Amino acid sequence: MSTNQASSYRGLDALLTPQNSVLVLIDHQPYQFANLHSHEPTMVLNNVVGLAKAAKVFDVPTLLTTVLAERGGFLVKGLQDVFPEQKPIDRTFINTWEDRRVVDAVKKTGRKKLVIAALWTEICLAMPAIQAAGEGYDVYAVTDASGGVSREAHDMAVRRMQMAGVTPITWMAILGEWQRDWAREASAAALAGVLGDHGGGSAVAFAWEMQLLAGRTGRGV
Repeated sequence: MSTNQASSYRGLDALLTPQNSVLVLIDHQPYQFANLHSHEPTMVLNNVVGLAKAAKVFDVPTLLTTVLAERGGFLVKGLQDVFPEQKPIDRTFINTWEDRRVVDAVKKTGRKKLVIAALWTEICLAMPAIQAAGEGYDVYAVTDASGGVSREAHDMAVRRMQMAGVTPITWMAILGEWQRDWAREASAAALAGVLGDHGGGSAVAFAWEMQLLAGRTGRGV
């Protein structure tokens, strides 16, 4: 790895912001969920919908894509409902990054930090992530909004992507980087709603913290 490549993974500029990110969500369709065994499928669905809602809060350009939707099923409703006006790009290419419509849509944003989640990890996430990384994008693979046909398939794909320079990340870590400062009230309130609906145990902890803060405010402390 060159010095320039190594430096791109360190420092403040290595972190995601709403202004430098573009999100691509690949093949969250019934067929893919049916053979998802690396994670509990409902967890992956919860996480990818939460990620999509957060992207909408922060106005992060988001691209939806499916493969052979007439056979593999349309995009899951919970995800499509976040962007009801957007028709997913339906492909025949297994590797999303070989479809010029997808690549051109990403290039049009002018952003170089590419955040990807997909089913399955070992194919539909790894292939475009590795190719895009080789073409100069800083690629972030959302490991808990993606999944493979087995735990081994998922883990080996993550290892392979890391060897190609892709950064693994989880969906709530992305939210933290996009928000960065709770004083940014314009997005904080909406983000709290996303966390409340999709944050699991973290949502419970966050609600408890808000209750404590409200109580302290009420006593004038």
